[in-house]
Amino acid sequence: MNEEHIVEEEIKVDICRTMATIYRRGLISATGGNVSARILGTNEFWITPHAIFKGELLTSDLVRISLEGNILEGSKKPSIEVPMHRAIYKKRPDVNAIVHAHNPVTLGLALIGIEIQPVTVEAAFALGKVPVANFALPGTDELGNAVAEHIVGVKALILQNHGVVGVGSNLMEAEAIVEKLEEVSTAQWVACGLGKPLRIPRKYIERGKKLYQAS
Repeated sequence: MNEEHIVEEEIKVDICRTMATIYRRGLISATGGNVSARILGTNEFWITPHAIFKGELLTSDLVRISLEGNILEGSKKPSIEVPMHRAIYKKRPDVNAIVHAHNPVTLGLALIGIEIQPVTVEAAFALGKVPVANFALPGTDELGNAVAEHIVGVKALILQNHGVVGVGSNLMEAEAIVEKLEEVSTAQWVACGLGKPLRIPRKYIERGKKLYQAS
């Protein structure tokens, strides 16, 4: 087994682990959500399958897709969100992993028009701006186009009436973004229920971002 194959197998194992983790954390339902990872040095990525229990995926369940949308390997039907993943990878060469989840608290805030605010260190320094893409039907090119329009320069994106997307240079980073987003949303939700959330003062935000990136 050559080194490239070993690395690719590790990516597939990591995709399955990521899906199991976000399932256990209540960020997706049994068959909801999807995760993909770019195969470095290629125009291809591995993605989770459609309508299969996401808490116990096997690497053999995954599907290999080209950026043109062709199925290259795998016996299962790929996630219907292939167009969205393709659109992100095409728009963001720096992104090597995508996690699409259905964070309940984050989505709940978006449903009533509440934006994610810099109320915690994670919100201000790690997440930054979190835009909201207008509703489009899942699995459509329309959704892919809407996501591509908002994904430049951000780490997280909310899909109105649908869910969230976290991106990163690797799967750990993309997963962490999705988890941090729900953590921040929960804190903001609790604060809104009891009073008015306090924001981190603007003068600290830029300085904090530099410190956060350096640590």
